[in-house]
Amino acid sequence: MGWNSWDCYGTTVTEEEVLANARFMHEHLLAHGWDTVVVDIQWYEPTARAHGYNPDAPLVLDDHGRQLPAPNRFPSAAGGAGFAPLADRVHELGLRFGLHIMRGIPRRAVTARLPVAGTDFTADEIADTDSVCPWNSDNYGLNHDHPGAQAYYDSQVAQFAEWGVDFIKADDMLFPYHEREISAYARAMARSGRPIELSLSPGTDVSLAHLDHLRENATMWRVCDDLWDRWEDVAAQFSRMARWAPWQGEGGWADADMLPLGHIGIRAERGEDRMSRLTRAEQISLLTLWFISRSPLMAGGDLPTSPRETIDLLTNDEALEVLWHSRDNREVLRERDLVLWTAADTDGRTRYAAVFSLADSPQRIDVPLGSVGARPDDRVRELWTHTELPHDGRVLHVDLPAHGAALYRLTR
Repeated sequence: MGWNSWDCYGTTVTEEEVLANARFMHEHLLAHGWDTVVVDIQWYEPTARAHGYNPDAPLVLDDHGRQLPAPNRFPSAAGGAGFAPLADRVHELGLRFGLHIMRGIPRRAVTARLPVAGTDFTADEIADTDSVCPWNSDNYGLNHDHPGAQAYYDSQVAQFAEWGVDFIKADDMLFPYHEREISAYARAMARSGRPIELSLSPGTDVSLAHLDHLRENATMWRVCDDLWDRWEDVAAQFSRMARWAPWQGEGGWADADMLPLGHIGIRAERGEDRMSRLTRAEQISLLTLWFISRSPLMAGGDLPTSPRETIDLLTNDEALEVLWHSRDNREVLRERDLVLWTAADTDGRTRYAAVFSLADSPQRIDVPLGSVGARPDDRVRELWTHTELPHDGRVLHVDLPAHGAALYRLTR
């Protein structure tokens, strides 16, 4: 659970903006489980801009072709300090520090034939110039038949470890599925001497056939392309998370993507400066699906300037209990505009249920208690409104707005 700079600042986030969100998280969200701050893509690009990437960007690199924070955006990185000073300040707030990295090696390092740290190899010898990202031109892939490829990842991650990085979001790994790149990166992390968690992106068309490999090498992996504040993006996640939910657990987590809630688009890739265009009902549906499918959570909005209502949703401990303490999470029904999910609490006594309406207008839904695993004498509490709901022992009457959801705790 954490915050990522992408939805609000895209490629352009600055040190002060990262610290402002870290301070807010420390003061308002840490007690509710939110503990990680992630600097997203192109922190090494001094001329980064909103709404896209610069071709042949003047990336800041060290003498071994490893990315360094752009000092004009991260002043504490000056003099080769890297992210160590910023990571220290984040750690002092009781939080973890994370960063984004692209698959492969910078093209500028290849052109300059920079040496790979600790080897006699140069960047042009280890690059696979036919392996390129379709949406970002910063890097080439690596030729993992060459020993220098692993050495480059080892040196890159070792530097991140020296800076105090706790979390790495590695991008352009999953579409297509770059099995050797993923294995090599995980190997570098294991050799770094620091416990670091690996998140893989972007996640388009990721198959369950890769589950064992993903669990062996990563903490979490995206199962979709970038998700934005559009209901159609949220609605598409129902089928994906129904497919992945039975496999969620300590071995690894399918990630439904960041939460485009609150103040987003400030200098982002998509859209202009705005509050999330999802209605409140749609925001509750999004969070309910993420919670009951046990997706990792990364808030995407600028926390200090987001509405109090957004922060209240993110810090609803009763609802968050479903994320933290549920098992056997699954979709049990999807008919027309109705979707039902159930889960059991790890205490062995409590159950959870989620009722979703995909309809474009308000609906009254009669849910047989047996359809969500409830017993006639169960107490039913709705966790977003903190209310106990009456029922006749057979049917629960649910009134939902358009694209709305309710999240229930069922106890004797």
